This record gives sequence, structure tokens and C-alpha cells, in this order.
Amino acid sequence: MEEQGLSRRLTETGDREFARFIRRSFALSSGLSREALGKPAIGIVSTASDLNTCHREMPALVAAVKRGVWQAGGLPLEVPAISLGEVYLHPTSMLYRNLLSMDVEALLAAQPLDGAVLAGGCDKTVPGLLMGAASAGVPSVLVVTGPMLAGSLRGERVGACTDCRRFWARYRRGEASAEDLAEVEGQLAPTAGTCAVMGTASTMACLAEALGVMLPGGASPPAVTAERLRCAEAAGAAAVRAAREGLTPQKVLTRGAFDNALRALLAIGGSTNAVIHLAAIAGRVGIRVDLDRLDALGRETPLLVDLKPTGEGYMEDFHAAGGMPVVLSELKPWLYLGALTVSGRTLGETLDPAYRWPAWQRAIRRAEDPLQPGEALVVLKGTLAPDGALLKRSAASPGLLERTGRATVFDSLEDLAARVDREDLDVRPDDFLVLRNAGPLGGPGMPEAGYLPIPRKLAGVKDMVRISDARMSGTAFGTVVLHVAPEAAAGGPLALVRSGDGIELSVRRRALNLLVPEDELARRRAEAASRPRRELERRGYLRLYSERVQQAPLGADFDFLRHESLQGG
Repeated sequence: MEEQGLSRRLTETGDREFARFIRRSFALSSGLSREALGKPAIGIVSTASDLNTCHREMPALVAAVKRGVWQAGGLPLEVPAISLGEVYLHPTSMLYRNLLSMDVEALLAAQPLDGAVLAGGCDKTVPGLLMGAASAGVPSVLVVTGPMLAGSLRGERVGACTDCRRFWARYRRGEASAEDLAEVEGQLAPTAGTCAVMGTASTMACLAEALGVMLPGGASPPAVTAERLRCAEAAGAAAVRAAREGLTPQKVLTRGAFDNALRALLAIGGSTNAVIHLAAIAGRVGIRVDLDRLDALGRETPLLVDLKPTGEGYMEDFHAAGGMPVVLSELKPWLYLGALTVSGRTLGETLDPAYRWPAWQRAIRRAEDPLQPGEALVVLKGTLAPDGALLKRSAASPGLLERTGRATVFDSLEDLAARVDREDLDVRPDDFLVLRNAGPLGGPGMPEAGYLPIPRKLAGVKDMVRISDARMSGTAFGTVVLHVAPEAAAGGPLALVRSGDGIELSVRRRALNLLVPEDELARRRAEAASRPRRELERRGYLRLYSERVQQAPLGADFDFLRHESLQGG
């Protein structure tokens, strides 16, 4: 049996005892005692960066994790990983999620670590950390930076980033001045932490708790609170226990756990991004997250959480109401309670048997009195999306869910930026705005561009049907059809749409169809095939990405990193 602590995974020299001797020498040079060298080594994978302001409190979080590791008899070792600050990366942080996962996998697999605490927050860091840990197979516990607190503007609570979009839309419609916008800027993100609403960062934290890779109650304490630090300390201790018990991600990330996470996603009205991230994490352990399964669960899972962007509250309200333990307790009849968690107990065992719904609060509803009986997310298929597309029904306008409209097409993000506000744009309020070449390949990286701006000439229009192969920020809202697959750049039907074409959207029938005769589509395909193909990136990570990334239903992960690919499946 391999030794624990710093004697694991020795550097190859041809002489194992010499390798152990030289490693001890360098470890002692850091001031560690010989006793410390034999303790379970717990890597604290930190995504801190000055270019990730959501993680501003990461040093205090890491210090708290270290306390927990020491208290449980382990040796904490900080291991920096690349960071993905959502608003600081071009063209999109999603382009680099897979790179972070490879970084984490290599760090955990190559170094002498018995276990790990994964410290992330800003949204692509959480799936990247979990994907890498799942591939490495090292016992791991997730801890997050937590959400920021809401700000205050003239007596109104505001917070990033749903209110960012709301005030920007007002500015574009001429309802707010540049001076108003400057005042708003100073209040949207008043503290450290991830977005104050149920955006992708908080969604992924909540789903991590439902998956069992985070300790109960760890998803929602705000970043600047003492409770957040106590969560980190507990995570450090849990990682030592998980390492001693051999509690690898493969034992936690089971099919039942992913069903629980999908249920939780639907109940919290979470981000559509989470579907892609869950598919990518699941693929690392050989599980396929099926869109039809998501839709089936959605039909029967109630929407319980009343937070922006689908409701009214902020994450601090959700936490005060009890957070995920309350949501999971309300969902108990629908959950697989035998799923193992990093606490060493099953999900059912982590839920309080004396639980009573906190009647004083309004952020989390009872299962028998939901905000919506089901269908917070719906999966659409049809001639425009043979492999599926997503619509966040809980954030959409009910009057736009059963429509046939005329397409107004933008060929790329550059085309969108150049034409959307032109006075001569041929667009009407009942048109469908269509954006293509913004998927995993076309973006590249599948940017959060699916929330297309309403053309300036349609002043007063607050929502339109928008369709794309892009993603949408978890903080956004509106009748937005996303992740159309296959994407246009991969030869999907979206590439064939032309302005003026008819498109049918029917949420009731789960349909998204291009209303163009087949002979005309055949002519367009032949015409498209004769055009020069887009050149691949020439070098480095972007070349790897463009050659090996998969489509949205497979999580936009690399084909050689999915578990079934390693098995030849």
C-alpha cells in the first residue's frame, strides 16, 4: 500500500530511497517538522487572482481551510490553479474552463496529495475544479467564496448582475442617463463575492451541495461573513476524513447524485449554464446527462426559490431562509436519498429528521405551494435543433412561449454589434432575433451572448424571442432559446436560417422548427458546402480547443477527457 503524506508519488530517479531522502530534505527546508511530513497531505487548490475580484476574500478562506486540515490531523498545502474571472477574460471564461480542469487534474494526479479542498467561486471555476478532481480520482471537498451582499440605490436593494442588465436595458431605452448609470455602477457589487442573485456561480454552488461534493449548508453563506469561514474550516477537516476513508469522487458522483442535482437545478430556478457544466462533470465519471431526462424531471419538479433573475430576492435572503438544506428537505420525496456525500453520510442522513419549513421567510416556498408546479427549464427539439436547445421558462415572458415569428439573423457577434442598433435594421417587435456562430466552435468558447440586446429602434419593447447557439448568463432573464445543437459552426441547421424565414416556437410541444421547405434547405446546404471552411486556430491551447471540443449536450468538454472516450466508447 502506498504511503500517505509526502512519501507518495515519488519523483522518478531510478532510486526510490534517494527520491524519498531528497524530498524530505526539501520539505524540511520549508520549516515543516518530521511529524508533519507523515500526516495526510491535503492540497488546497486555490483559484485566487487579482484578475478575479469575486475571489478577493480567498486568502482568508484558504487560511480557514488550513485550520480545519490541521485540526483533523492533516498537512495543508496550498496549490494555486489558474483562475477564471468571468468579466476579465476574452472572449469568454468558458473557453478556459477545460484548461482549468486539465490544470487541476495534473496538479492532483502528479503531486503527493492524499486529498484536496477545491476552492472556487466565480462560476467556471467550480465546474473546472470538479471536472479535474473527478478525472484525477483524488478525494476532494469543494468550498466556494460565497455570494456578495446586495447594495442600495436610493432606498432600493440592487445587486450584480440581474440588476446590471435591468439598468443597462433602461439606459438603452433612454429611460436612464449616463449619470444615473454611473451611480448604479458603484452599488451593483458592493462587497467581495460572486453575484448576489441565483446566477451561475450560486447555481453551481447549490448543485455541488446537492451532488454531495460540498458539505451541507456550504453553498449560500455570503462571502464576507464569519459563517463562510467556518464552512471553509469544516471543509478542511472533511477532506482529511475523506482522504483517510478513500472517499473518491467516483463514489460520490453517481447517477443518483446527478439526478438529485438536476432536481435541485429545477427547484432553484438555476442557470442554464449548469446543464452544460453538469454534463461535463458527469462525463468525467462515465455518466451521460441526457436532455430528455432533464425535461422529464422538469415536468414534475416544482420551482421553489423566489430569487432574481426569476423572482425577487437575493442570495442573502436565500441563505437566511435556510439555503439548500431547506430546498433539499422540500424535495425529499423526489430525491435519491442513498447518494453518498463527502461528509461520509448519505444525502438522506444529512437532512434533519426534525426539519420544519421556516414559515417566516418568503425566499423558499413549500413543495405543495410552489412558485411554478414544474418546467422551470424546458428542452426544445425540432428541425432547428435536432440535438436539443434549452429555454429557461421561469425567466421567460408567458405570452412568447407559443409563437411563430420571422427571423432576423445575425451571422456572428461582430455582425450583432455592428447592426443591432442601426436604424435601417429590418426588424419588428414580433420577430425572432437569431444569433449564430457563437457556440463552442463558433464563438469560440460559447460566450454568454444569447441574451441579445433589444434593437434600439424598438424602443419600449422589453422582451423578444431570441435564439442562438450561445449561452446566457445565469443572471439574465427573458424568452431566450440557448445551446441550439448542433451549432452553426458544426454544420447545424442554424447555419441555414436567413432573415425573413419563419420559425416556430412551442414550449407546450417542446418544438423549435425552421419553417422552410426541405428542397430549399437542401439548396442552402449545397451552397454552404461550397464555401471555404473556417481555418482552425494555428497553435497552443486554442488549437487544441478547436480540434477537440464537443457540442453543448456533451458539456462542451474535450472528447479525450470524457470517461467513455478513455474506454474507447
